[in-house]
Amino acid sequence: MKKLLTPLLIVIAALIGGTGVCRADDEARPVVSSYTLGVGSASLTDTYLTPLHYRGTTWQADYRRLQAAPFHPEKLTMKLGVNLDVAQTHNPAGNATMWEAMLTADWGVMRRWSLLPTLTLAIGGEVRLQGGAFYNARNGNNPASAKAAATIGLTGLASYTFRIGRLPIRAVYQPSLPALGAFFSPEYGQLYYEIYLGERRGLAHCAWWGNYFALDHLLAFDLQLGRTQLRLGYQGRYLSTHVNRLSSTASANLFVIGITTEWLSLSPRKPSPIPLIHAY
Repeated sequence: MKKLLTPLLIVIAALIGGTGVCRADDEARPVVSSYTLGVGSASLTDTYLTPLHYRGTTWQADYRRLQAAPFHPEKLTMKLGVNLDVAQTHNPAGNATMWEAMLTADWGVMRRWSLLPTLTLAIGGEVRLQGGAFYNARNGNNPASAKAAATIGLTGLASYTFRIGRLPIRAVYQPSLPALGAFFSPEYGQLYYEIYLGERRGLAHCAWWGNYFALDHLLAFDLQLGRTQLRLGYQGRYLSTHVNRLSSTASANLFVIGITTEWLSLSPRKPSPIPLIHAY
C-alpha cells in the first residue's frame, strides 16, 4: 500500500501546486468553487463487525473546484474535490449503533467539448484517496473496521444552462467511478492487535470492479442570484468491497445545499483586458 500511495501523493501535490491562476500573460482561468453541506439516508454493512444490516442518517461537508488546466486550457478542465461524511446507523432491533466516518480526496483532468453555447460535456481520469472507519461499540473486543484505498478511475462533467423566467440556472452532473488501485483489508478473523504486533502481510489488495466497486455522483442546480450562486442538488455514494471472505457496503443518498462562486485573481503585471478561459 505504501509503495502505491507515495507516488500518488507526490503526483497529486505536484499537480495541485499548478492549479492557481494561469501564469501566462495572455489568458486567465477563473476558478469555480462549490461549498455544500448534505444530509440524507445511509446504509452500512460490514461482516468484519457484524452480519446485520444497519440503516440511519448521514451528514457531509463537500468542497469541489473546477478550473481550466494550465496546459491546453481551451480543451482541458481540472477538478479537485474533498468530502467528509459521518453516518450514524442502527441495527434492525434498534439496540445497537454503528458509526461511519470517511474522508475522500480526488484530483482529475477532463477533456471538454462545448457542443452548444449552453451545453458542455467532459470526460477524463482522476486519482482518489480515501480513508476512514466503521465503529460498532457493541463489539467490545474489536469494535472498529478501518478503511483505506488509493485508486485511479473515470470522471466526467455535464453542464447545461437554462432560464426560468429571468433566473439563469446551471444544471451540473458530475460522476466518479474508480476502476483500479489498492485497498486495505485484514484477513477473516484477524485482530487489529495482531496487526499492531507486526502481522501485516496480505493487508493490501488489488482493487478492481470484481472486488471493489464505488460510484459517487452529483446532480446539482446552481441558481445564479448574483456573483454567488445558490447550489441545490442530490448526491449519491456507493462503495462495496469483498475480499478475504469479508464483505462491506456503504451507500448514501443526500440532499445538498451550498454556494458556488467563480473568482479570479489577476496579477497587476498582466495586461487588461485578458481573455478568460472558463472551466465549463
